[in-house]
Amino acid sequence: DGAHGDGSRFSDVTDGPVLVHGSPTLAVSLASAGLVDRYTLLTFPVILGGGKRLFADDGIKTRLTLVESQQFANGINLAVFDVAR
Repeated sequence: DGAHGDGSRFSDVTDGPVLVHGSPTLAVSLASAGLVDRYTLLTFPVILGGGKRLFADDGIKTRLTLVESQQFANGINLAVFDVAR
């Protein structure tokens, strides 16, 4: 994996899905360009402040389909959504 200046990490895999972990700014940029097929979200039961938006506030709606969900004993929730095209 190569580290990039914006805190993201890109996979070097050429076959199959490319997994990207990064900032909310990176997520919004990739989604706006139509480059996101799936979101894997972990929700932690802690409130730390205002936070940052995961989705752009541009009035464009993104349809998501829940494909997996799980709740763990420590309160963390996993939700996997496919972007409906």
